[in-house]
Amino acid sequence: MRSIHSVLHALPLVAVLAGASFQPVFAAPVTADRLVKAASETGSWLTHGRDYREQRFSPLQQINTETVDQLGLSWYHEFESTRGLEATPLVIDGVLYTTGNWNHVYAFDAVSGELLWDFDPEVDRAVGIKLCCDAVNRGLAAWGNNLYMGTLDGRLIAMDRDTGKPVWTVQTTDPDKYYSITGAPRVVKGKVLIGNGGGEFGVRGYFSAYDAETGDQVWRFYTVPDDPAKETSPILKEVSSTWSGEWWKLGGGGTAWDSMAYDPELDLLYVGVGNGSPWNREIRSNGEGDNLFLSSIVAVRPDTGEYVWHYQTTPGEEWDYTATQHMILADLEIDGQLRKVLMQAPKNGNFYVLDRVTGKFISAKNYVNVNWMTGFDENGRPQIVPEARYGTTGKPWIAAPSPFGGHNWQPMSFNPETGLVYFPTREMGFPYVPDTNFDPGEKKVNLGADLNAAAMPQDPAIKSAIKAATKGRLVAWDPIAQKEAWGVDQPVPWNGGTLSTSGGLVFQGDGKGNFKAFDAQTGEEKWSWFAQTGIVAAPVSYSVNGKQYVAIMAGWGGAVPLVVGGELLSESLATKTNRLLVFGLGGKAQLPEFKQVNKPLTPPPATADAETVQFGQKQYQTYCTTCHGDSAVSGGVIPDLRYASDWTFQNWEAIVLDGLYKNRGMVPFDDVIDATDAQAIKSYVIHRAHQTLQELEQRNKGETK
Repeated sequence: MRSIHSVLHALPLVAVLAGASFQPVFAAPVTADRLVKAASETGSWLTHGRDYREQRFSPLQQINTETVDQLGLSWYHEFESTRGLEATPLVIDGVLYTTGNWNHVYAFDAVSGELLWDFDPEVDRAVGIKLCCDAVNRGLAAWGNNLYMGTLDGRLIAMDRDTGKPVWTVQTTDPDKYYSITGAPRVVKGKVLIGNGGGEFGVRGYFSAYDAETGDQVWRFYTVPDDPAKETSPILKEVSSTWSGEWWKLGGGGTAWDSMAYDPELDLLYVGVGNGSPWNREIRSNGEGDNLFLSSIVAVRPDTGEYVWHYQTTPGEEWDYTATQHMILADLEIDGQLRKVLMQAPKNGNFYVLDRVTGKFISAKNYVNVNWMTGFDENGRPQIVPEARYGTTGKPWIAAPSPFGGHNWQPMSFNPETGLVYFPTREMGFPYVPDTNFDPGEKKVNLGADLNAAAMPQDPAIKSAIKAATKGRLVAWDPIAQKEAWGVDQPVPWNGGTLSTSGGLVFQGDGKGNFKAFDAQTGEEKWSWFAQTGIVAAPVSYSVNGKQYVAIMAGWGGAVPLVVGGELLSESLATKTNRLLVFGLGGKAQLPEFKQVNKPLTPPPATADAETVQFGQKQYQTYCTTCHGDSAVSGGVIPDLRYASDWTFQNWEAIVLDGLYKNRGMVPFDDVIDATDAQAIKSYVIHRAHQTLQELEQRNKGETK
């Protein structure tokens, strides 16, 4: 019997829709006027942040503080893949469009959940080595009758909205370099805007505009200057004075890997810029200069890419304090004057309110503990603590926030009715230790900071103290008073983005698998639903035929689960079950029975000497941490090597050096390590497995007393 999936692909779309329960409205093209007026199209979600202001506020009220207890699952779709889900769905004319991991695209009947079409761009899994933070994608853009997506291998693809078939494809990056794309495009006046990632791998950042109809490149804006002898851009020639040495040979960084916003009235496009490459400014720029436009918000003209203004959140950044986090545009009355503002809570721990007309600093306040700076001068420049410059001092610095940020990519929302911004925060420190063996030719993660020295200590008391100090929180922030209005503690530090509604609610998923609704005024929990997996994406709300729905992509993953591992995420829920969940009042759908499977820990004998294990630890922290987790403790996205099978340990070299699992994303590392290194890493992993066994045995003895 043919599946519904295959039948849908075989039939014309008209026939599919005619036979479905869904009664679509006319599928109108997404025009410039429609995007500008997206806020008034209350039942749709037309662009990444619902409208150009990126407020992620739904004016729908059917689901509210009084009715939310009637909310139930209307339908769901289970995905085959098991990596993180970070996408924000689009909902246009009764169809929900979303992306899974490895850039798989799906279109669903937004009422019934029927799969209308799907498209797999067939990204080579070997590009996984170029990804800092999981095989994720944050969503699509729409224009005319097309959808647009950036891929992990650097392509920008236009797809027909009715069929999913590719219309055009353009390679936006040099495939021989360590670029990637995880962010959602935006479309402004017929131009598709896209940036890229790779700031940890020695690349030069930029963002570009492509003609939505043809795929032709219209303009490109580089975020860091080239060799002054070759640089042709007037603005980049000017800012090259904020750099020193031969930074261009190391790439410089500054990738624009996520957030953008657009003001149609001012005709300004705002783009968030990322970290330096390498992190360590002493290596990157002789320890000198602000290094523009790293960690900056840059405003340009969308027609030409012409520079208008910038504000740098972290001058001379060397802590991975990106300014790529979500930006929100709003009009706020400040000191009796209505101001057009841009708001952002970047990684560095401060909440910023800027004048979006001029880029001038209005105010900022730390939303988590911050120790790298002491305050701001009158121009909004942070006063950086000299000791925080670990590259310059040559001494370790335990910084707050960590490189994972006080807030990361997870979208915020702004409710104009409460005047509050809602976003997930985290308290997490990190030891920045200068790398005395920095190799500029290194092809893998090359930060100028020693990840081996920064590994989690194995002393149980120290681990316990670090875990106690690491916290997650949902915060409602007053951007005028620059203070927290209310906050809710969460079980883990890595949680989902938010949606706020005119129903007086804030929706958010957490790392323990709970999808919740809170009172937007008070933070009181009004509703909770168990999603069977950790959630990191942000919800959306839409309506069809007068009924309101709330949708969320539920799938555990992203940077912290990959790199930090389970030591600090022991309360998280990593089940490798990925779903799109859609809720409505009176929903009666049920998920399959939840079963938590615990794999036995049965490592081979530990026979290596201490010197080999120590060397293996160094190699592991250098090459394996960013996927398999710090100190060989996985966060549940990539397999935990301590629990590897006998077959895996027996075929270790074939996997690590020969690329046996290349088609799964585990590329060969024979260009940076040899057989001796590989065996040492295996010895370290086995050693860690036996350490874990001892800890479990001691814990079990304590529980039975």
